[in-house]
Amino acid sequence: MTHTRTVAIIGAGPAGVYAADILLSRDEEVRIDLFEKLPAPYGLVRYGVSPDHPRIKKIQDALHVVLENPRIRLVCNVEIGVDVTIDELREAYDGVVIATGADRDVDLRVPGAELPGSFGGADFVAWYDGHPDAPTEWPLDAEAVAVIGAGNVALDVARMIITHPEQLTQTDIPDHVEAAFRQNPVRDLHLLIRRGPADVRFSPMELRELGARDDVDVIVDPADMLLDDHAKRMIAQFNQRKIIMRTLEEWANIDPATRTASRRVHLHFYQQPARILGEDRVTAIEMERTQPDELGRITGTGETVQHNVGAVYRTIGYRSTPVPGVPFDDASGTIPDSAGRVLDDAGEPIPGLYATGWIRRGPVGLIGSTKSDASEAIASMLVDFAEREEHGGGSATSSAADALCERLSHSVCWDGWLRIDAAERALGAERGRERTKIVNREELLEHAREMERAK
Repeated sequence: MTHTRTVAIIGAGPAGVYAADILLSRDEEVRIDLFEKLPAPYGLVRYGVSPDHPRIKKIQDALHVVLENPRIRLVCNVEIGVDVTIDELREAYDGVVIATGADRDVDLRVPGAELPGSFGGADFVAWYDGHPDAPTEWPLDAEAVAVIGAGNVALDVARMIITHPEQLTQTDIPDHVEAAFRQNPVRDLHLLIRRGPADVRFSPMELRELGARDDVDVIVDPADMLLDDHAKRMIAQFNQRKIIMRTLEEWANIDPATRTASRRVHLHFYQQPARILGEDRVTAIEMERTQPDELGRITGTGETVQHNVGAVYRTIGYRSTPVPGVPFDDASGTIPDSAGRVLDDAGEPIPGLYATGWIRRGPVGLIGSTKSDASEAIASMLVDFAEREEHGGGSATSSAADALCERLSHSVCWDGWLRIDAAERALGAERGRERTKIVNREELLEHAREMERAK
């Protein structure tokens, strides 16, 4: 009789769900328990995508289809290292896959970075996306704001800060976040970019969205559009960069006399943070001008420029949180691996332990790029399963996995998530929108367990 393998996947975001989907397609008997520390699944799609991007949030529909598979058991509201250990999972399952992503901000190592008013972009995204562990309040009180970064997260943060709240009423934005944005006094936002316009990491669509906001002017200095040989090579080689340059040149050529919007975004190229100024809170940021060499490498010039701002947001990268009991390379912020197999301190594969997604390779690539990463990790797992069975190695039993999950009586299952989903849709319907996100953890759990609310 063929043994039914059981696999635990930690993290119910895109990386974990894609890994589950690939494994199901390659093993017709395998059963998967998908663990998630939050009461709701979908990870980055639910808690990392701006509310005004419903098209990207639709990825959630595809993940939903995967999780409906009866061979997947969703186990939310369970934290590894607190509710269950890695060793317990390795004992109960044939394989364990780590897919917990990257959820922390990379530190900005300049003087003044710890001043009140200096924020991490990931923390801000978690707040406006209604993450259960985010604060319920956010100090949107600055008329001038700086955002540091040259990627799509920087654009998301900038766009959310500068957007008038009326444009957010049809999104799934939580009520307390919408209320805070209605009090936002911002007038000027400075987007600060270390490199030149040919080297930004924005996607063309996201960049154009910034200029499509109502009552918002985007200002680009024509002097920043002068291209050296390196920039010309980049534009010639990459069509997306050509499109980005065309957008930036359009903005640079706008007659200043026609700019009448109440809010403005200023794009500043060739500037890197030198220090954040202020005593009790942020009052300005000092930037050092940079210059590229013939290969596009950036160096500081020693010349500085100051922007008077009341808040600074750093969006210079994400970093993973270590998983208790799993090796972690603090320098790279990733789990050491070989073809998805987790390596111990001696560089040897740990039997039955695998990694995929951003915690394996760092926070690079779009959501869809996690599929190829998951495919490699699952391929390694299946090879290991075959070799172990060929040599008569023992296997975990489904009863061990069942006993472990039964012990986690506080967990939220698939039906519990469906009840949360229904409650959010009902709240949205009251406001004429598809969904209004529930933020409070206890309220999420209350809906999941069909407990009556206190009258």
